[in-house]
Amino acid sequence: PMARIASGGGPTQRSPAVPAARSLHKGQQTRAVILEAALGQASHMGLEGLSIGALAELMHMSKSGVFAHFGSREELQISVIREYHAKFEEEVFYPAMREARGLPRLRSLFERWVKRVSVEIDSGCIYISGAVEFDDRPGPVRDALASMVVAWHGALERAIQLAIDEGHLVLRVLVIHACLQRAPLGPARVREIEPAGGVLRHVHPL
Repeated sequence: PMARIASGGGPTQRSPAVPAARSLHKGQQTRAVILEAALGQASHMGLEGLSIGALAELMHMSKSGVFAHFGSREELQISVIREYHAKFEEEVFYPAMREARGLPRLRSLFERWVKRVSVEIDSGCIYISGAVEFDDRPGPVRDALASMVVAWHGALERAIQLAIDEGHLVLRVLVIHACLQRAPLGPARVREIEPAGGVLRHVHPL
């Protein structure tokens, strides 16, 4: 800039990058607030209960304002699924990963999972309600749900295998693994994992 002034070119114009960055940041914040409200709505009413109109009213925004952040109701549903999964990881998965490999980590996964499910019996679980709503409806929303559930099951399977490899588990714990494989993702799953967590709490290192 100093060289430009010395050469007679005059001072440079202020870059629009800073206002643009602020605008982008504000847009991201608004989207995050809308998404949080949508997650609360979906937890109580299911993914099919999501309504851009209801969200707009709740957020004191226009429908077009809410629509601009997601583009479609389907994209809103998928965004809610991803947000739910991110919160699930923060509450259940990542804290458990700080535990020692083997039984301590597996026990933490199950205890945190069961604790979350016990709360969601009242508030609503996106995975469970979504499975009921989209089980026989192929498409991007169902694919997003399936992807998140498969990722969670994969994490459990790896934790179980690590515990077996470390010599921490007796064979009866494999019953839990079998339950995960055959049980549908729905109310029956909730009832099955609670005793499974109970069994796990009574398993001790060999």
